[in-house]
Amino acid sequence: MSIIKIEDVAHVRFRAPDLGEMRAFLDDFGLAVAESTDKRVVARGSGASPVLHVTELGEPGFAGVAFRAESVADLERLAAAEGVPIAASDLPGGGQVVTLADPDGHRVDVVAGQAATEPALPQAHTWNRIGEHQRLRATKRIATGAAHVVRLGHVVLNVSNFRASEAWYKDRFGFITSDEIALNPDFSLGAFLRCDRGETPTDHHTLFLMQGRNGPGFNHAAFEVADFDDLMAGHEQLKAAGRTAEWGVGRHLLGSQVFDYWRDPWGHTLEHWTDGDLFTAADGSNVASVRDLMGVQWGAQMPPTMG
Repeated sequence: MSIIKIEDVAHVRFRAPDLGEMRAFLDDFGLAVAESTDKRVVARGSGASPVLHVTELGEPGFAGVAFRAESVADLERLAAAEGVPIAASDLPGGGQVVTLADPDGHRVDVVAGQAATEPALPQAHTWNRIGEHQRLRATKRIATGAAHVVRLGHVVLNVSNFRASEAWYKDRFGFITSDEIALNPDFSLGAFLRCDRGETPTDHHTLFLMQGRNGPGFNHAAFEVADFDDLMAGHEQLKAAGRTAEWGVGRHLLGSQVFDYWRDPWGHTLEHWTDGDLFTAADGSNVASVRDLMGVQWGAQMPPTMG
């Protein structure tokens, strides 16, 4: 039995030596600046979350991940179990936060009680499919510009010991394995983990832990955009801005998302995605292969730089 069951991932943190350059990248990527000072830049999307991406001034690097608890009462239970304090969050939206460190020293914040912001979602575009024609006597025109990032969907961390990290995250936050990546019957290098929200469908994965050759560190963070047209508009915007493409566009096998990966100015991989799988707690767990992990249903194969 886990201490609490988190309901989603909240935001990611980075450090960068040039906040202006990071702000320009975030604008091209489809994140809106919610706060900008000489010490940090905080960005949100077009959904209800007040914070999705935080960059602090400093040497470039990954600075942590935050998950969202269902209530402040859950934070109190977590804080008591871990012997750590609850603090007031200094990020937009306020609320409370508990800060932990995972087995590899990654900063892990758990937040609750944030004030939601008013969503500013783009107008949905209808599709005409065989046997289902929803757009009649009208044209379809997709606006140019950055994608509309709606929310942070998942974070992938490289870890030094998959089983140790898996136990740490499951014991505290109630994650359920969706797909475990087995090299052989005796060794698995990682797993896609989803939130346990009972009968409420949740993303195929909110966290992916992977034991790799290069040791612990940040792998990538994935942001959900409005739809496929929006993802492609974002792709064109990032390409026109001269940003560094990593992998995509394609459709994953595990999780089924349409994906498009890019690098920020300091090499951190951020993903646009849409149309992912959703499962409940009753849908159980699977074992998959490395070929499944790297596989695509369509699109380019995974490049050697990925991760």
